[in-house]
Amino acid sequence: MRRDHQIILEMVRPGSKVLDLGCGDGELLFLLKEKKSCRGVGIEINEQAIYGCMEKGVSVAQGDIDSGLQDYSDQRFDYVILNDSLQEILNPEKVIQEALRVGRRVIVGIPNFCNFSARLQIVFKGQVPVTKWLPYKWYNTPNLRFLSLKDFELFCRDKNILIEQRRALTHHREIRRMTNLLAYMGIYLLKKGA
Repeated sequence: MRRDHQIILEMVRPGSKVLDLGCGDGELLFLLKEKKSCRGVGIEINEQAIYGCMEKGVSVAQGDIDSGLQDYSDQRFDYVILNDSLQEILNPEKVIQEALRVGRRVIVGIPNFCNFSARLQIVFKGQVPVTKWLPYKWYNTPNLRFLSLKDFELFCRDKNILIEQRRALTHHREIRRMTNLLAYMGIYLLKKGA
């Protein structure tokens, strides 16, 4: 099991209603259903990924995350998940605010574009980094936003979004210190601030 999926499984309470935005082939929703008895639905734009969801028996709607939440009522889901998809969204602020409206909690998993390995590639190669977590070249990347964990945390502070949990991953383990420098990915459990 992917480490980010394992952490998200730890964050989600059993029996929850889940909306997975940019669910890919449905692997995470499948795991939530099997291991946590969750009821969930995904939104995915890629047709091939949707076939993967259907093969796993995962409910999925084809749609664009940027415009796909207005049809959902307030607090309809216990959790809305944006794992490894926020950086591909045209209007992340709007999507996060909408996710906080339709979900009681939001789980966001983001790649850290400012980790040590990426910084070294920029300094010594003079090129946009290509890493295990960021495997694309500049011309074929689906990423529209290039953010660090610090950028995301400042965004949450500025928008009065409470970070209930923050988990940071390297290739091999979870870390708690120097996360903006060393982590390749951050996973956040969010809710609306007071």
